[in-house]
Amino acid sequence: MRTIVLFLGLLVAPQAVILTRRFDSEKVFRVRLQNENQVSLLKELASSVQPDFWHPHSVHQVVIGTDVDFRVNSDQTSFVQTMLEQNKIQYEILFHNLQEEIDNQFDRGRHFHKKYSYTRYNDWEKIVAWTDRMAKNHPKLVSRIQIGKTYEERPMYILKVGMESGKKKAIFMDCGIHAREWISPAFCQWFVKQAVRTYGNDDVMTKLLDNMNFYVLPVFNVDGYVWTWTKDRMWRKNRAKNTNSDCIGTDLNRNFNASWGTEIEEYTHDPCEEIYCGPSAESEPETKAVTNFIRDHLASIKGYISFHSYSEMLLYPYGYTYRKVPNHDKLNEVAKGAVDALSSLYNTQYEYGQIAYTIYPCSGSSIDWAYDEGVKYAFGFELRDHGRYGFLLPESKIRPTCKETMLAVKHIANYILSPAP
Repeated sequence: MRTIVLFLGLLVAPQAVILTRRFDSEKVFRVRLQNENQVSLLKELASSVQPDFWHPHSVHQVVIGTDVDFRVNSDQTSFVQTMLEQNKIQYEILFHNLQEEIDNQFDRGRHFHKKYSYTRYNDWEKIVAWTDRMAKNHPKLVSRIQIGKTYEERPMYILKVGMESGKKKAIFMDCGIHAREWISPAFCQWFVKQAVRTYGNDDVMTKLLDNMNFYVLPVFNVDGYVWTWTKDRMWRKNRAKNTNSDCIGTDLNRNFNASWGTEIEEYTHDPCEEIYCGPSAESEPETKAVTNFIRDHLASIKGYISFHSYSEMLLYPYGYTYRKVPNHDKLNEVAKGAVDALSSLYNTQYEYGQIAYTIYPCSGSSIDWAYDEGVKYAFGFELRDHGRYGFLLPESKIRPTCKETMLAVKHIANYILSPAP
């Protein structure tokens, strides 16, 4: 029987490569675990069912009292529901049919997306053409720089945004380090658009661009992002092949040399894990391109901001230890001011605090690395929402998400620009 199954698998494998993965009837569960027995049971369940954890990103990060969101294949949903009910674990089903939610993310349907738009999700081809267009249309404010290539040899571009006026402070911003978090690249594009459109009209933005440069990487994980558009919407990692494993990809936000691969997340050394840290620190060309650029510009880069989703949080170092950084109080003060500014528009309530305490411990993150390199104002946003849509935030939410986030980023940048930092 095993021989027959393997033979059939060989027959269907080529087709699986060609066809885009679908998620019909797959469900996303949210559970809240009330004791250690329930935590243990979920871990046992995960070892047999192997769900895709959305929040936190691994079963190993699950603790009592937090919401845990995970996706389950359609043929396993009944079993999972039965196990949860038998063990009296509180749960709700966020998505009853994940494919419907994926389709609904495009408010007007995917086939309408022929033109670039700031209020639509844009594929990589549109984004790379946009970077070229922005540099050509706004030469006094925007220039495009290629900082490297991805594993699959795609160019990695940053946009330098700011008026040329001698020696200036700078902030490095990146979006899309995790492929499926589409609202993140949407924000980086929005930021550049707002910067060039409001320069000369908005006093704060004009002051920032006159006295500061922003290095904006609109899509960090280009290969993974392309894969989410063409093959698997739920893909997270990059697309690097791993030695001695059939599992593809490294989590780029575990690949930085900041307590890389330490005992805090020893399971990150499994290539099949969503948070696989790679064979060594900075092993991935995407990571290396970013670290080389930042090291080359450390004299000017005073701030680092990385954009993720989802959870509605503003985080700062450290994640790899519970120890506070020396300027913890200042980072906390800036974060509070930023989330207050953000909430002033739509009353969206963000949590803020140290990574390890506020979300979960993690090693090898870009935020911790930037801080340890000397960038003392390093922050990470977890953008909308709290899980109603998760990674599938509808296009109708792009504008409000970006507008409120702009207020927070301008607050951070204004603080860094001030003489004290």
